[in-house]
Amino acid sequence: MTTQQEPRPAAAAKPVRWAADAVSTMREGARIRLDYSAQSLWRVDRVIDGIRREGAPYAAVEAVLRGLGAYAGEVIVRQVGGEWWATGGDHWVRTPDGRLWDPIDEARRCFAGDGSLRLLCRDAGVIR
Repeated sequence: MTTQQEPRPAAAAKPVRWAADAVSTMREGARIRLDYSAQSLWRVDRVIDGIRREGAPYAAVEAVLRGLGAYAGEVIVRQVGGEWWATGGDHWVRTPDGRLWDPIDEARRCFAGDGSLRLLCRDAGVIR
């Protein structure tokens, strides 16, 4: 017997695609496996740190950072039952406790040397 799944909110369409693109890019380009687990966030933080240490200009890695941030958001959504919200082109994750998280901006902060997607997800309840 198959069960009918409820459709994801429209706000999820873009970040889900960005996350899937990041998973594919990491697997094919860097041979890094991302599986939407809390443990995979360590790898994501290290990837962003490596990009920053290489001195890549922000404009060259903006889409990669967006994808890795969306990936972290999907980890939150899948692990704690959050949902994507969007306003004015910005995307956030809302957790069941009502808090809003901005993993895409956190990826940008990681690139600037002042953030961690792993710690953001820990604070959102993914890592206990």
